[in-house]
Amino acid sequence: MTFWALLILTALLIAVFLGYSILKGRKDREPAAAFDLRVYREQLAGVDRDLARGVISEADAERVRTEISRRILSADAQMQAQGTQDGPPVWANTVAIVVVAAVLIGGGFWMYRQMGAAGLPDQPLSLRKELAETMRAERPSQAEVEAEVLPDLPKQLDEGYANLLQQLRNTVAERPDDLQGHVLLAQHEANAGNFAAAYKAQQRVIELSGGAVPADAYAHLAEMMILAANGYISPEAEDALRQSLQRDPRNGPAQYYLGRMMTQVGRPDIGYRIWVEALRASPADSPWAQAMRAQLEELAFRAGVFNPPNIPAPSGPSQEDVEAAADLTPEARQQMIMGMVNQLSDRLATEGGPPEDWARLISALGVLGEGQRAIDIMQEANAVFAGDAEALEIIDAAALQAGIAQ
Repeated sequence: MTFWALLILTALLIAVFLGYSILKGRKDREPAAAFDLRVYREQLAGVDRDLARGVISEADAERVRTEISRRILSADAQMQAQGTQDGPPVWANTVAIVVVAAVLIGGGFWMYRQMGAAGLPDQPLSLRKELAETMRAERPSQAEVEAEVLPDLPKQLDEGYANLLQQLRNTVAERPDDLQGHVLLAQHEANAGNFAAAYKAQQRVIELSGGAVPADAYAHLAEMMILAANGYISPEAEDALRQSLQRDPRNGPAQYYLGRMMTQVGRPDIGYRIWVEALRASPADSPWAQAMRAQLEELAFRAGVFNPPNIPAPSGPSQEDVEAAADLTPEARQQMIMGMVNQLSDRLATEGGPPEDWARLISALGVLGEGQRAIDIMQEANAVFAGDAEALEIIDAAALQAGIAQ
């Protein structure tokens, strides 16, 4: 109730100030001819002062007086004809004030009833974090969401491909421990749009792989779960994403989906940080990097970041560059590669970059036989990332690969 009293009182005070301005403007209004009269009288006084100082002659002063007097008579006649301009009548001003008050008080009350939440208690940051964690812990499981999601229309498959897929299903059913069969089944079920069947086959692939499960296998499992749930990231999908990142902390698809998951549970700030870190290390032409760049501005706004950093895309040859290099002679190909290496070196020297770019440059120089230059770059990188153990570890691995480890 206190909030509503303050809201109404504020609107009422604003209406009073506006009403006062309307009435004050009405009282202070005067004809334009009255202003002209004051100017002409001041001009007459100025003529007398100029004559006393000897600036103008008596004849000129008389002529100017005559002209100003004529203008004074004309302005006075105009005032007499127009009378005093009282402005709008009192009733019009009264109606205007009532309308303003009604719009401010009634309109403000109606808008807040539609869009506000007067009874909602304060929500400090700590409370919102607790609510987000509760939402994350209590969100529906994969099975619950799949039960509610409307199934998509079956994908129209070529008859021959549909028969082959059914044969593959039958074969895998007969040989449940066939790892390669489940790998093919997961792939083709996904191609056919049967994402629920695809992730179940992928789960079996992981089970049969034992301890040698790569990060991409878990990232693929999570993606199939997310597609089966129509974009929702369940606790089971989150677990698969974290399994992937445990094996490869820079797995791009896993970072992309984990950032989306954080946004879904009310933590866009964490999702934004995950995406920024992923973009610094991901190839510019990768699908997940393109998706993150397309949504980063909106996510930054939701995270409360109004001046997001400019994240340069990591340098490196595109697919078109690779295809073009395949048609070149060995000498031209070497020259092309050296040009890309020099471009990367120039960018790092002027703009800097993540440790992955420095490591890429060191490795490339080692392959090209530029040992001394690779050593110089390594020393510069060690100075740039001094104190960053993780970055130095990446640099040392690149130096070892280039054969210049000290």
